[in-house]
Amino acid sequence: MNPVIFLCVLSMLPQLGAPSEAPFRAVVEMVSGDSRVFSGETVRLKCSVPDVRSSWSHLWFRGSEQLPQRGQFLILWKMKVQESGKYYCEGVRDSQVGDIKTLQSLPLEINVDGGWVILQVPPEPSLVSDTLKVMCRARGKPPLHEVILYKDAVEVMRQNGLNPYFYLTNLTHEEQGVYSCRASWDIARRTHSVISADASVQILDVLSMPILEIVADSDLIPANKMKLICHLQYNARAPAPPINYYFYKNDNRLGTATSENHDLVKRTPGQYSCRAKVPVLGVSRWSELESFEQAKVPGIMLHPDLRLRNSRPFVPSISSPQTSRPRAAEPTEAQPSLHQSTQTPTFTEPTEVSSIQTSSPVPKPSQPAPSTLQSTVQSLSQTPALVDVFEELSDETSAESDVSWSSGGSAESRSGS
Repeated sequence: MNPVIFLCVLSMLPQLGAPSEAPFRAVVEMVSGDSRVFSGETVRLKCSVPDVRSSWSHLWFRGSEQLPQRGQFLILWKMKVQESGKYYCEGVRDSQVGDIKTLQSLPLEINVDGGWVILQVPPEPSLVSDTLKVMCRARGKPPLHEVILYKDAVEVMRQNGLNPYFYLTNLTHEEQGVYSCRASWDIARRTHSVISADASVQILDVLSMPILEIVADSDLIPANKMKLICHLQYNARAPAPPINYYFYKNDNRLGTATSENHDLVKRTPGQYSCRAKVPVLGVSRWSELESFEQAKVPGIMLHPDLRLRNSRPFVPSISSPQTSRPRAAEPTEAQPSLHQSTQTPTFTEPTEVSSIQTSSPVPKPSQPAPSTLQSTVQSLSQTPALVDVFEELSDETSAESDVSWSSGGSAESRSGS
């Protein structure tokens, strides 16, 4: 055999034997029973694969353990307490390259209680403004004469009679917590009063608070654009009504509503935010403001045209009289112009002031020190080109300050959007 062909066959053997993963996720659902059951009761589960073009077999798991049962339905007969756990399923089918498996389903948790009373709550989280229905169920369905509902060990409701159901209407986040119930009944002239194990209740918003992400450094985005992404969690019941996204710069809307949670906008500094709205439900949520500023080089930057028009050396900035600059000698009457001077001006560090020899005596503490500010200003007044440079720089600095001040604020009202 040709060595090249032999090597190719060897390289393909691991791929032929390894199972592939299909781009589908299996779905597990409860057909009969409940997520909280008494020991000795039966639960029936069903596994589905969202692919009608192929025939799939089904595998079942409890945690990381694969169960011996196979098939679309899993029947858990007379469950035991130790069979509590999270149940998964996945689809598998044969192909020419080996077994192909789906993504494993999301878990379905089953709690098996060996006691006498359980509080049955919905397995999925409840939503704000919904109604929560819970049931205080006793083993064997005895005739109840009183049931009490507790939240975080504090009594919430009490009712007499055979009705084991409680209804919490118009839910808010305050109803989220750990619940339990107590059921009382009489048998053979004896009163039995038993409290259930705890059950957690989670309350979610239909829309979580959006988080705006600004992407401006990706190779897939044009240099003059940036991408705004509005991240959130949408918890509406299926079929979920459509959701609209809005993007804002300095509280001014950018474009129209879109069903996509992202948009490409012009790359300009400002305060950006996004809003998500479900018109059918009348629910709307805003994100926090996110600042975007273009990168700037530290220090003063002159306009390119300004550099070409003025080729003279840059004059050191004038320090305030209060700063601790070293004292210089008194200016002479024949002070040369800065344009005529061929010597580079030197500055002596404050630690070397005592070694400077000047023609005038050192002033006493009560005598004001001679200042070079006036002579420097007079010298600058003789160089109008340099004065123009400072004026243009001052205008640019003021303009940048105005821009940063105007972009830093945000409107208080967003009702117009």
